[in-house]
Amino acid sequence: MGFEVPLEMLAACHGRMTAQLATLRRLDAHLAQHGADPAAQEAAIAVMRYFDLAAPHHHADEEQDLFPALIESMAGSDAVCLRELTAALAADHRALEAAWQRLRRGLQPLAAGDASAWHTGDAADFIDCHERHIAREDAELLPMAQRLLGDAELDRIGRAMRARRDTAR
Repeated sequence: MGFEVPLEMLAACHGRMTAQLATLRRLDAHLAQHGADPAAQEAAIAVMRYFDLAAPHHHADEEQDLFPALIESMAGSDAVCLRELTAALAADHRALEAAWQRLRRGLQPLAAGDASAWHTGDAADFIDCHERHIAREDAELLPMAQRLLGDAELDRIGRAMRARRDTAR
């Protein structure tokens, strides 16, 4: 799947996020049994890599490209519900970013073998918030974008997504 199908890429990113959330859920149970062993350290590193790099791009893809394109597609119409949806999702992104910073403070030492800063509640909050957010985007945002956006706009969004990642390298 490539940037030529940006809505499918965003949906696939939700799948990758869900996989990382499952890793976090397993990590919590693993720590209780095995402590900060090499497997826990590797999991912490993988989760940090994903949420430090991929998740910010995903939020930018939505906020800088998808949300404005959707609102523009409704120009001349009453787009109140769409503005409310995108504002709520953007607020979710800020809350998720703050939750990530709290969780990361426990993951960073864990990646080095120290589980003393790990807080089960931080992981559970992060997972729950993400799962609710992904469910809303999958149920409301992406189907709406599929209905409202034309090929030219989707191509523009895909090019912007590619450029964002190329610039980050």
